[in-house]
Amino acid sequence: MVVGSVSRGCQVVVIGAGPGGYVAALRLAQLGKDVILVDKGPRLGGVCLNVGCIPSKALIHAADLSWEVQHAAAMGLSVEGVSIDLPKLVAWKDGIVERLTGGIDFLCSKNGVEVVYGTARFASDRSLSVSTEDGQGEVEFQQAVIATGSEAMQLPGLRFDGRRVVGSSEVLSLNEVPDRLAVIGAGYIGLELGTVYAKLGSKVTVVEFLPEIVPGLDRDVAKALQRQLKKLGVKLLLEHRAESFVDGDEPALVTTGPDGAEVRVPADLVMMSVGRVPRSRDLGLETIGVATDDKGFITVDDRQRTNVPGIYAIGDVTGGALLAHKAYQEAKVAAEVIAGEPAAFDSVAIPAVIYTDPEVAWTGMTEREAQDAGHAVRTGTFSFKASGRAMTLDATDGFIKVIADAESRQLLGVTAVGRGVSELMGEATLALEMGAFLEDVGLTIHPHPTMSEAFQEAIEAALGKAVHQVNT
Repeated sequence: MVVGSVSRGCQVVVIGAGPGGYVAALRLAQLGKDVILVDKGPRLGGVCLNVGCIPSKALIHAADLSWEVQHAAAMGLSVEGVSIDLPKLVAWKDGIVERLTGGIDFLCSKNGVEVVYGTARFASDRSLSVSTEDGQGEVEFQQAVIATGSEAMQLPGLRFDGRRVVGSSEVLSLNEVPDRLAVIGAGYIGLELGTVYAKLGSKVTVVEFLPEIVPGLDRDVAKALQRQLKKLGVKLLLEHRAESFVDGDEPALVTTGPDGAEVRVPADLVMMSVGRVPRSRDLGLETIGVATDDKGFITVDDRQRTNVPGIYAIGDVTGGALLAHKAYQEAKVAAEVIAGEPAAFDSVAIPAVIYTDPEVAWTGMTEREAQDAGHAVRTGTFSFKASGRAMTLDATDGFIKVIADAESRQLLGVTAVGRGVSELMGEATLALEMGAFLEDVGLTIHPHPTMSEAFQEAIEAALGKAVHQVNT
Protein backbone atom coordinates (compact mmCIF):
# COMPACT_ATOMS: atom_id res chain seq x y z
CA MET A 1 0.00 0.00 0.00
CA VAL A 2 1.18 3.48 -0.79
CA VAL A 3 0.00 6.26 1.51
CA GLY A 4 -1.70 9.22 -0.12
CA SER A 5 -3.60 9.34 -3.38
CA VAL A 6 -1.77 6.37 -4.88
CA SER A 7 -3.45 3.05 -4.17
CA ARG A 8 -1.93 -0.38 -3.80
CA GLY A 9 -3.71 -3.28 -5.45
CA CYS A 10 -3.78 -6.93 -4.41
CA GLN A 11 -5.78 -10.03 -5.13
CA VAL A 12 -6.92 -10.56 -1.53
CA VAL A 13 -6.92 -8.26 1.47
CA VAL A 14 -7.36 -9.72 4.95
CA ILE A 15 -8.62 -7.37 7.67
CA GLY A 16 -7.46 -8.42 11.12
CA ALA A 17 -4.40 -10.48 12.09
CA GLY A 18 -5.80 -12.63 14.87
CA PRO A 19 -5.88 -16.45 14.71
CA GLY A 20 -8.29 -16.37 11.77
CA GLY A 21 -6.76 -13.47 9.88
CA TYR A 22 -3.10 -14.42 9.90
CA VAL A 23 -3.88 -18.07 9.08
CA ALA A 24 -6.08 -16.95 6.17
CA ALA A 25 -3.32 -14.67 4.88
CA LEU A 26 -0.67 -17.39 5.13
CA ARG A 27 -2.84 -20.04 3.49
CA LEU A 28 -3.82 -17.67 0.68
CA ALA A 29 -0.17 -16.87 0.03
CA GLN A 30 0.66 -20.57 0.00
CA LEU A 31 -2.05 -21.00 -2.64
CA GLY A 32 -0.38 -18.40 -4.84
CA LYS A 33 -2.45 -15.31 -4.01
CA ASP A 34 -1.07 -11.78 -3.67
CA VAL A 35 -2.10 -10.87 -0.11
CA ILE A 36 -2.14 -7.77 2.04
CA LEU A 37 -2.84 -8.27 5.77
CA VAL A 38 -4.18 -5.15 7.52
CA ASP A 39 -4.18 -4.95 11.31
CA LYS A 40 -4.42 -2.07 13.75
CA GLY A 41 -1.40 -3.52 15.61
CA PRO A 42 0.90 -2.96 17.33
CA ARG A 43 1.58 -6.70 16.98
CA LEU A 44 0.10 -9.53 14.98
CA GLY A 45 -1.81 -12.34 16.66
CA GLY A 46 -4.95 -10.55 17.79
CA VAL A 47 -6.61 -10.87 21.18
CA CYS A 48 -5.86 -14.59 21.53
CA LEU A 49 -2.12 -14.34 21.24
CA ASN A 50 -1.53 -10.93 22.79
CA VAL A 51 -4.07 -10.60 25.61
CA GLY A 52 -6.08 -13.83 25.63
CA CYS A 53 -5.47 -17.54 25.11
CA ILE A 54 -1.69 -17.67 25.32
CA PRO A 55 -0.84 -15.16 28.09
CA SER A 56 -3.70 -16.39 30.28
CA LYS A 57 -2.47 -19.98 30.04
CA ALA A 58 1.01 -18.83 31.03
CA LEU A 59 -0.37 -17.22 34.20
CA ILE A 60 -2.57 -20.25 34.87
CA HIS A 61 0.45 -22.55 34.73
CA ALA A 62 2.46 -20.33 37.08
CA ALA A 63 -0.43 -20.05 39.54
CA ASP A 64 -0.97 -23.82 39.45
CA LEU A 65 2.72 -24.43 40.11
CA SER A 66 2.76 -22.01 43.03
CA TRP A 67 -0.33 -23.62 44.52
CA GLU A 68 0.92 -27.18 44.09
CA VAL A 69 4.29 -26.64 45.73
CA GLN A 70 2.55 -25.10 48.73
CA HIS A 71 0.10 -28.00 49.05
CA ALA A 72 2.33 -31.01 48.58
CA ALA A 73 2.80 -32.00 52.22
CA ALA A 74 0.98 -35.32 51.67
CA MET A 75 3.74 -36.26 49.19
CA GLY A 76 6.40 -35.47 51.77
CA LEU A 77 7.29 -32.17 50.15
CA SER A 78 7.28 -29.14 52.41
CA VAL A 79 7.95 -25.77 50.85
CA GLU A 80 7.96 -22.56 52.85
CA GLY A 81 8.36 -18.94 51.98
CA VAL A 82 7.00 -18.99 48.43
CA SER A 83 6.82 -15.41 47.15
CA ILE A 84 5.13 -14.01 44.06
CA ASP A 85 7.10 -11.52 41.98
CA LEU A 86 4.23 -10.49 39.73
CA PRO A 87 6.19 -8.07 37.50
CA LYS A 88 8.72 -10.82 36.79
CA LEU A 89 5.91 -13.31 36.11
CA VAL A 90 4.28 -10.82 33.72
CA ALA A 91 7.64 -10.27 31.99
CA TRP A 92 8.01 -14.04 31.51
CA LYS A 93 4.50 -14.17 30.05
CA ASP A 94 5.28 -11.22 27.77
CA GLY A 95 8.39 -13.01 26.53
CA ILE A 96 6.28 -15.94 25.37
CA VAL A 97 3.93 -13.58 23.54
CA GLU A 98 6.84 -11.75 21.87
CA ARG A 99 8.35 -15.02 20.60
CA LEU A 100 5.04 -16.13 19.11
CA THR A 101 4.14 -12.78 17.54
CA GLY A 102 7.65 -12.63 16.13
CA GLY A 103 7.04 -16.07 14.64
CA ILE A 104 3.97 -14.79 12.81
CA ASP A 105 5.97 -11.85 11.45
CA PHE A 106 8.60 -14.30 10.20
CA LEU A 107 6.01 -16.54 8.52
CA CYS A 108 4.33 -13.60 6.82
CA SER A 109 7.68 -12.41 5.50
CA LYS A 110 8.71 -15.85 4.24
CA ASN A 111 5.33 -16.45 2.57
CA GLY A 112 5.24 -13.06 0.87
CA VAL A 113 2.35 -11.58 2.89
CA GLU A 114 2.52 -7.79 3.00
CA VAL A 115 1.58 -6.47 6.45
CA VAL A 116 0.07 -3.01 6.88
CA TYR A 117 -0.57 -1.60 10.34
CA GLY A 118 -3.60 0.63 10.29
CA THR A 119 -7.36 0.89 10.68
CA ALA A 120 -9.37 -0.29 7.68
CA ARG A 121 -12.79 0.75 6.44
CA PHE A 122 -14.58 -0.27 3.26
CA ALA A 123 -14.77 2.56 0.75
CA SER A 124 -16.45 0.24 -1.76
CA ASP A 125 -16.86 -3.49 -2.30
CA ARG A 126 -13.45 -3.51 -3.97
CA SER A 127 -11.47 -0.94 -2.00
CA LEU A 128 -10.41 -0.14 1.56
CA SER A 129 -9.49 3.16 3.12
CA VAL A 130 -6.66 2.55 5.61
CA SER A 131 -5.56 5.02 8.26
CA THR A 132 -1.92 4.54 9.28
CA GLU A 133 0.62 6.52 11.27
CA ASP A 134 1.79 8.01 7.97
CA GLY A 135 -1.64 9.15 6.86
CA GLN A 136 -4.49 7.86 4.75
CA GLY A 137 -4.04 5.18 2.10
CA GLU A 138 -6.10 2.91 -0.09
CA VAL A 139 -6.04 -0.77 -0.90
CA GLU A 140 -7.83 -2.04 -3.96
CA PHE A 141 -8.63 -5.74 -4.00
CA GLN A 142 -10.45 -8.45 -5.86
CA GLN A 143 -11.60 -10.29 -2.73
CA ALA A 144 -11.56 -9.55 1.00
CA VAL A 145 -11.61 -11.58 4.20
CA ILE A 146 -13.00 -9.88 7.31
CA ALA A 147 -11.36 -11.26 10.44
CA THR A 148 -11.75 -8.43 12.93
CA GLY A 149 -12.67 -10.63 15.90
CA SER A 150 -14.52 -9.56 19.03
CA GLU A 151 -14.06 -7.36 22.07
CA ALA A 152 -15.15 -7.43 25.70
CA MET A 153 -18.70 -6.39 26.48
CA GLN A 154 -19.24 -3.72 29.14
CA LEU A 155 -22.19 -3.18 31.45
CA PRO A 156 -24.00 0.18 31.36
CA GLY A 157 -23.22 1.12 34.97
CA LEU A 158 -19.70 -0.27 34.90
CA ARG A 159 -17.31 1.06 32.30
CA PHE A 160 -13.63 0.17 32.10
CA ASP A 161 -11.52 2.87 33.71
CA GLY A 162 -8.16 1.07 33.53
CA ARG A 163 -7.62 1.47 37.28
CA ARG A 164 -10.38 -0.05 39.39
CA VAL A 165 -12.68 -1.57 36.76
CA VAL A 166 -10.88 -3.50 34.05
CA GLY A 167 -11.29 -6.29 31.55
CA SER A 168 -9.44 -9.57 31.26
CA SER A 169 -6.69 -8.00 29.14
CA GLU A 170 -5.58 -5.66 31.94
CA VAL A 171 -5.69 -8.43 34.55
CA LEU A 172 -3.00 -10.26 32.57
CA SER A 173 -0.49 -7.46 33.22
CA LEU A 174 -1.00 -6.23 36.79
CA ASN A 175 1.90 -4.88 38.83
CA GLU A 176 0.73 -6.49 42.05
CA VAL A 177 -1.70 -9.13 43.26
CA PRO A 178 -4.89 -7.37 44.42
CA ASP A 179 -5.91 -8.12 47.99
CA ARG A 180 -9.58 -8.35 46.99
CA LEU A 181 -10.69 -9.13 43.46
CA ALA A 182 -14.31 -9.10 42.30
CA VAL A 183 -14.99 -10.96 39.07
CA ILE A 184 -18.18 -10.19 37.18
CA GLY A 185 -19.21 -13.25 35.17
CA ALA A 186 -18.82 -16.97 35.90
CA GLY A 187 -18.03 -17.98 32.33
CA TYR A 188 -14.76 -19.26 30.86
CA ILE A 189 -12.63 -16.17 31.32
CA GLY A 190 -14.00 -15.12 34.70
CA LEU A 191 -13.48 -18.54 36.25
CA GLU A 192 -10.03 -19.03 34.71
CA LEU A 193 -8.58 -15.71 35.84
CA GLY A 194 -10.47 -15.73 39.13
CA THR A 195 -8.80 -19.05 39.88
CA VAL A 196 -5.38 -17.67 38.95
CA TYR A 197 -5.57 -14.80 41.42
CA ALA A 198 -7.11 -16.95 44.14
CA LYS A 199 -4.03 -19.18 43.88
CA LEU A 200 -1.74 -16.15 43.90
CA GLY A 201 -3.29 -14.91 47.13
CA SER A 202 -6.28 -12.69 46.29
CA LYS A 203 -9.60 -12.96 48.08
CA VAL A 204 -11.81 -13.57 45.07
CA THR A 205 -15.57 -13.13 44.74
CA VAL A 206 -17.31 -14.16 41.53
CA VAL A 207 -20.60 -12.40 40.79
CA GLU A 208 -22.92 -14.13 38.33
CA PHE A 209 -26.34 -12.97 37.14
CA LEU A 210 -27.52 -16.51 36.30
CA PRO A 211 -28.39 -19.16 38.92
CA GLU A 212 -25.50 -21.42 37.89
CA ILE A 213 -21.95 -21.34 36.59
CA VAL A 214 -21.01 -22.61 33.11
CA PRO A 215 -24.68 -22.91 32.08
CA GLY A 216 -25.45 -25.46 29.38
CA LEU A 217 -22.83 -27.97 30.50
CA ASP A 218 -23.41 -31.18 32.42
CA ARG A 219 -24.46 -30.33 36.00
CA ASP A 220 -21.78 -32.65 37.35
CA VAL A 221 -19.26 -30.32 35.72
CA ALA A 222 -20.54 -27.33 37.66
CA LYS A 223 -20.54 -29.34 40.89
CA ALA A 224 -16.89 -30.35 40.41
CA LEU A 225 -15.87 -26.77 39.68
CA GLN A 226 -17.78 -25.39 42.65
CA ARG A 227 -16.10 -27.88 45.00
CA GLN A 228 -12.67 -26.71 43.91
CA LEU A 229 -13.60 -23.03 43.97
CA LYS A 230 -14.69 -23.53 47.58
CA LYS A 231 -11.34 -25.18 48.39
CA LEU A 232 -9.58 -22.16 46.90
CA GLY A 233 -11.64 -19.80 49.04
CA VAL A 234 -13.46 -18.30 46.06
CA LYS A 235 -16.86 -16.92 47.02
CA LEU A 236 -19.71 -17.34 44.53
CA LEU A 237 -22.60 -14.90 44.40
CA LEU A 238 -25.12 -16.41 42.00
CA GLU A 239 -28.24 -14.59 40.82
CA HIS A 240 -26.61 -11.26 41.63
CA ARG A 241 -26.58 -8.34 39.20
CA ALA A 242 -23.50 -6.09 39.16
CA GLU A 243 -24.63 -2.48 39.23
CA SER A 244 -21.77 -0.08 39.91
CA PHE A 245 -18.43 0.45 41.63
CA VAL A 246 -17.96 2.68 44.64
CA ASP A 247 -14.42 4.01 45.13
CA GLY A 248 -12.96 5.62 48.23
CA ASP A 249 -11.79 4.35 51.61
CA GLU A 250 -13.98 1.26 51.32
CA PRO A 251 -14.05 0.41 47.59
CA ALA A 252 -16.76 -2.06 46.66
CA LEU A 253 -18.70 -3.56 43.80
CA VAL A 254 -22.38 -2.83 44.31
CA THR A 255 -24.69 -5.71 43.36
CA THR A 256 -28.37 -6.53 43.61
CA GLY A 257 -29.31 -9.93 45.02
CA PRO A 258 -32.22 -12.17 43.93
CA ASP A 259 -34.46 -10.55 46.57
CA GLY A 260 -33.68 -7.06 45.27
CA ALA A 261 -31.49 -6.16 48.23
CA GLU A 262 -28.21 -4.34 47.73
CA VAL A 263 -25.08 -6.40 48.41
CA ARG A 264 -21.67 -4.72 48.49
CA VAL A 265 -18.61 -6.79 47.61
CA PRO A 266 -15.38 -5.28 49.01
CA ALA A 267 -12.99 -5.04 46.07
CA ASP A 268 -9.72 -3.33 45.29
CA LEU A 269 -10.10 -4.36 41.67
CA VAL A 270 -13.08 -5.43 39.55
CA MET A 271 -12.61 -7.58 36.47
CA MET A 272 -15.56 -7.64 34.10
CA SER A 273 -16.06 -10.70 31.92
CA VAL A 274 -19.68 -10.79 30.80
CA GLY A 275 -19.31 -11.81 27.19
CA ARG A 276 -17.97 -10.49 23.91
CA VAL A 277 -19.36 -8.47 21.04
CA PRO A 278 -18.22 -8.51 17.40
CA ARG A 279 -15.86 -5.89 16.04
CA SER A 280 -18.10 -5.17 13.07
CA ARG A 281 -18.79 -1.49 13.68
CA ASP A 282 -16.79 1.21 11.94
CA LEU A 283 -15.81 -1.15 9.12
CA GLY A 284 -18.17 0.45 6.64
CA LEU A 285 -20.16 -2.74 6.21
CA GLU A 286 -23.28 -0.70 5.59
CA THR A 287 -21.47 0.99 2.69
CA ILE A 288 -21.17 -2.28 0.80
CA GLY A 289 -24.28 -3.98 2.19
CA VAL A 290 -22.75 -6.83 4.19
CA ALA A 291 -25.51 -8.45 6.25
CA THR A 292 -25.24 -8.86 10.03
CA ASP A 293 -27.56 -10.32 12.63
CA ASP A 294 -29.22 -8.32 15.42
CA LYS A 295 -26.07 -8.56 17.55
CA GLY A 296 -23.75 -7.35 14.82
CA PHE A 297 -22.24 -10.71 13.86
CA ILE A 298 -21.63 -11.09 10.13
CA THR A 299 -23.71 -13.82 8.52
CA VAL A 300 -21.87 -16.31 6.30
CA ASP A 301 -22.54 -19.62 4.56
CA ASP A 302 -20.56 -22.84 4.95
CA ARG A 303 -17.89 -21.45 2.60
CA GLN A 304 -17.46 -18.31 4.74
CA ARG A 305 -19.06 -16.14 2.06
CA THR A 306 -21.09 -13.10 3.04
CA ASN A 307 -24.06 -11.94 1.01
CA VAL A 308 -21.74 -9.63 -0.97
CA PRO A 309 -19.82 -11.42 -3.75
CA GLY A 310 -16.09 -11.49 -3.09
CA ILE A 311 -16.41 -10.60 0.60
CA TYR A 312 -15.73 -13.35 3.15
CA ALA A 313 -15.77 -13.35 6.97
CA ILE A 314 -14.23 -15.69 9.53
CA GLY A 315 -13.69 -16.09 13.26
CA ASP A 316 -15.38 -14.32 16.16
CA VAL A 317 -16.92 -11.63 13.96
CA THR A 318 -19.18 -14.34 12.46
CA GLY A 319 -20.50 -15.55 15.84
CA GLY A 320 -21.02 -19.11 17.01
CA ALA A 321 -18.28 -20.53 19.20
CA LEU A 322 -15.79 -17.71 19.78
CA LEU A 323 -12.74 -19.97 19.72
CA ALA A 324 -9.34 -19.62 18.06
CA HIS A 325 -9.35 -23.14 16.66
CA LYS A 326 -12.72 -22.54 15.00
CA ALA A 327 -11.23 -19.41 13.41
CA TYR A 328 -8.22 -21.45 12.20
CA GLN A 329 -10.49 -23.86 10.36
CA GLU A 330 -12.71 -21.13 8.93
CA ALA A 331 -9.59 -19.31 7.71
CA LYS A 332 -8.41 -22.34 5.77
CA VAL A 333 -11.88 -22.85 4.29
CA ALA A 334 -12.13 -19.22 3.14
CA ALA A 335 -8.63 -19.27 1.66
CA GLU A 336 -9.23 -22.48 -0.26
CA VAL A 337 -12.62 -21.34 -1.55
CA ILE A 338 -11.05 -18.09 -2.77
CA ALA A 339 -8.33 -20.12 -4.50
CA GLY A 340 -10.96 -22.21 -6.25
CA GLU A 341 -10.42 -25.37 -4.25
CA PRO A 342 -13.30 -27.49 -2.89
CA ALA A 343 -13.78 -26.59 0.78
CA ALA A 344 -16.55 -26.01 3.31
CA PHE A 345 -16.90 -25.64 7.05
CA ASP A 346 -18.72 -28.84 7.92
CA SER A 347 -17.07 -30.00 11.13
CA VAL A 348 -19.04 -32.52 13.18
CA ALA A 349 -17.75 -31.13 16.48
CA ILE A 350 -15.82 -28.15 17.82
CA PRO A 351 -14.02 -28.96 21.07
CA ALA A 352 -13.91 -26.42 23.89
CA VAL A 353 -11.88 -26.11 27.10
CA ILE A 354 -12.10 -24.09 30.29
CA TYR A 355 -8.64 -23.95 31.89
CA THR A 356 -9.84 -23.87 35.47
CA ASP A 357 -8.75 -26.21 38.24
CA PRO A 358 -9.77 -28.84 37.39
CA GLU A 359 -9.93 -28.30 33.65
CA VAL A 360 -13.25 -28.72 31.87
CA ALA A 361 -13.37 -29.93 28.27
CA TRP A 362 -16.06 -31.15 25.95
CA THR A 363 -16.76 -31.95 22.32
CA GLY A 364 -19.89 -32.88 20.44
CA MET A 365 -23.21 -33.09 22.29
CA THR A 366 -23.83 -32.99 26.01
CA GLU A 367 -26.31 -35.54 27.36
CA ARG A 368 -29.01 -32.88 27.49
CA GLU A 369 -28.36 -31.77 23.91
CA ALA A 370 -28.47 -35.36 22.67
CA GLN A 371 -31.81 -35.92 24.34
CA ASP A 372 -33.17 -32.65 22.98
CA ALA A 373 -32.08 -33.78 19.50
CA GLY A 374 -34.28 -36.87 19.86
CA HIS A 375 -31.69 -39.48 20.74
CA ALA A 376 -32.30 -42.27 23.19
CA VAL A 377 -29.07 -41.86 25.09
CA ARG A 378 -26.53 -44.33 26.44
CA THR A 379 -23.81 -42.92 28.70
CA GLY A 380 -20.70 -44.16 30.42
CA THR A 381 -18.65 -42.42 33.10
CA PHE A 382 -15.25 -43.11 34.60
CA SER A 383 -14.11 -41.29 37.71
CA PHE A 384 -10.50 -40.21 38.02
CA LYS A 385 -10.67 -41.45 41.61
CA ALA A 386 -10.18 -44.91 40.06
CA SER A 387 -7.32 -43.81 37.79
CA GLY A 388 -3.83 -44.86 38.77
CA ARG A 389 -2.29 -42.04 36.77
CA ALA A 390 -4.57 -39.46 38.36
CA MET A 391 -3.55 -40.74 41.80
CA THR A 392 0.14 -40.34 40.97
CA LEU A 393 -0.59 -36.75 39.93
CA ASP A 394 -2.60 -36.12 43.10
CA ALA A 395 -5.43 -35.09 40.76
CA THR A 396 -8.31 -37.47 41.36
CA ASP A 397 -11.10 -34.89 41.28
CA GLY A 398 -13.11 -35.24 38.08
CA PHE A 399 -14.40 -37.69 35.52
CA ILE A 400 -14.87 -38.39 31.84
CA LYS A 401 -18.33 -39.03 30.43
CA VAL A 402 -19.25 -40.34 27.00
CA ILE A 403 -22.63 -39.92 25.34
CA ALA A 404 -23.82 -42.25 22.58
CA ASP A 405 -27.00 -43.13 20.72
CA ALA A 406 -28.52 -46.06 22.60
CA GLU A 407 -29.62 -47.96 19.51
CA SER A 408 -26.76 -47.47 17.06
CA ARG A 409 -24.07 -46.98 19.74
CA GLN A 410 -22.56 -44.15 17.69
CA LEU A 411 -20.57 -41.74 19.80
CA LEU A 412 -22.28 -38.34 20.10
CA GLY A 413 -20.20 -36.41 22.61
CA VAL A 414 -17.59 -36.43 25.35
CA THR A 415 -17.42 -34.26 28.49
CA ALA A 416 -14.52 -34.34 30.93
CA VAL A 417 -13.40 -32.65 34.13
CA GLY A 418 -9.93 -33.19 35.54
CA ARG A 419 -6.20 -32.59 35.28
CA GLY A 420 -5.12 -32.12 31.68
CA VAL A 421 -8.42 -33.22 30.11
CA SER A 422 -7.89 -30.58 27.41
CA GLU A 423 -5.38 -32.99 25.89
CA LEU A 424 -8.02 -35.73 25.58
CA MET A 425 -10.31 -33.72 23.32
CA GLY A 426 -8.25 -34.14 20.15
CA GLU A 427 -8.79 -37.90 20.21
CA ALA A 428 -12.43 -37.52 21.19
CA THR A 429 -13.12 -35.03 18.38
CA LEU A 430 -11.34 -37.27 15.87
CA ALA A 431 -13.61 -40.13 16.94
CA LEU A 432 -16.68 -37.96 16.37
CA GLU A 433 -15.44 -36.72 12.98
CA MET A 434 -14.87 -40.31 11.85
CA GLY A 435 -18.32 -41.39 13.00
CA ALA A 436 -16.92 -43.80 15.59
CA PHE A 437 -19.07 -46.21 17.53
CA LEU A 438 -18.49 -47.16 21.15
CA GLU A 439 -16.80 -50.39 20.11
CA ASP A 440 -14.29 -48.51 17.92
CA VAL A 441 -12.85 -46.67 20.90
CA GLY A 442 -13.40 -49.57 23.30
CA LEU A 443 -11.20 -51.83 21.18
CA THR A 444 -8.46 -49.20 20.80
CA ILE A 445 -5.55 -49.95 23.10
CA HIS A 446 -4.61 -46.92 25.19
CA PRO A 447 -1.25 -46.57 26.97
CA HIS A 448 -1.07 -47.23 30.70
CA PRO A 449 -0.80 -45.44 33.01
CA THR A 450 -2.21 -42.31 31.37
CA MET A 451 -5.13 -39.99 31.78
CA SER A 452 -6.19 -40.83 28.22
CA GLU A 453 -7.08 -44.42 29.11
CA ALA A 454 -9.99 -43.00 31.10
CA PHE A 455 -11.66 -42.36 27.73
CA GLN A 456 -11.54 -46.07 26.94
CA GLU A 457 -12.72 -46.90 30.46
CA ALA A 458 -15.76 -44.60 30.08
CA ILE A 459 -16.56 -46.21 26.73
CA GLU A 460 -16.41 -49.67 28.29
CA ALA A 461 -18.71 -48.48 31.07
CA ALA A 462 -21.22 -47.39 28.42
CA LEU A 463 -21.00 -50.87 26.91
CA GLY A 464 -21.48 -52.52 30.31
CA LYS A 465 -18.00 -54.02 30.08
CA ALA A 466 -16.13 -52.00 32.69
CA VAL A 467 -13.47 -53.91 34.59
CA HIS A 468 -11.99 -51.16 36.75
CA GLN A 469 -15.31 -50.09 38.22
CA VAL A 470 -18.66 -51.70 38.95
CA ASN A 471 -21.01 -51.88 35.98
CA THR A 472 -24.36 -50.25 36.57
